[in-house]
Amino acid sequence: MSDEKLVGIVLVSHSARVAESVAELAQGLAGGGTAVPVAPAGGTEAGGLGTSAELIAAAAASVDRGAGVAVLTDLGSAVLTVKALLAEGDELPAATRLVDAPFVEGAVAAVVTASTGADLAAVEAAATEAYGYRKV
Repeated sequence: MSDEKLVGIVLVSHSARVAESVAELAQGLAGGGTAVPVAPAGGTEAGGLGTSAELIAAAAASVDRGAGVAVLTDLGSAVLTVKALLAEGDELPAATRLVDAPFVEGAVAAVVTASTGADLAAVEAAATEAYGYRKV
């Protein structure tokens, strides 16, 4: 592990497989940049569909490298779970931010941007800008 401070990324989905796949995709598309700490936090502890505050908190702790943690979510209750953790104040690393971004495109933009050594604000901005990506 490097001493370089990097923004960590947590991907919260109702499905463990979706979170893992999006993490793999984003890391693969980041190419030759610095390896960004990315952790999926999908599903429940029992392996079912849903969200888990414990899995999210553990994922955030695992990617914290001192430059902040960006959390992207898929659906409504995942957002509520992250907001509850942030409100508690001691469950997530101090510089953790819930990022309002599309899940797949935002994750790719966040990881690519973080791989350049960008700060948390730049990673959040890149992920948020993914709402404007046009496909046709």
